[in-house]
Amino acid sequence: MKKMFSACLVLVVLALIASALLMPALAEEAAAPAAEPQTEAVTATDNSIGSKAIAAAVVVGVVATAGAIGMALAISKSTSGMARQPEVAGKINSAMMLGLVFIETAIIYALIVAILIIFVL
Repeated sequence: MKKMFSACLVLVVLALIASALLMPALAEEAAAPAAEPQTEAVTATDNSIGSKAIAAAVVVGVVATAGAIGMALAISKSTSGMARQPEVAGKINSAMMLGLVFIETAIIYALIVAILIIFVL
């Protein structure tokens, strides 16, 4: 259970690091000089929107992949534990479900970060 919690924590930290690394690049694109012609301003805005979409896709993709791997490992280990000790299958199943909820929560946090990247930045 402790390993599952640390895996969830790692996923959240990775999502935050990815978003933090991409924020300065997005801020540079948003701070374009006002003296440029209208066509270049539109191009800068288009590049900013594209960068936001890429950042959101990277955040969600990395965290969803890591979460899927974590869930697969948790289910695999709990299934083998239930096969070895069928008398404690209920407790193992409960612990597995709780761990899966924590992993899914980390994935949902990454989705929220991606939504913030798209609409707030």
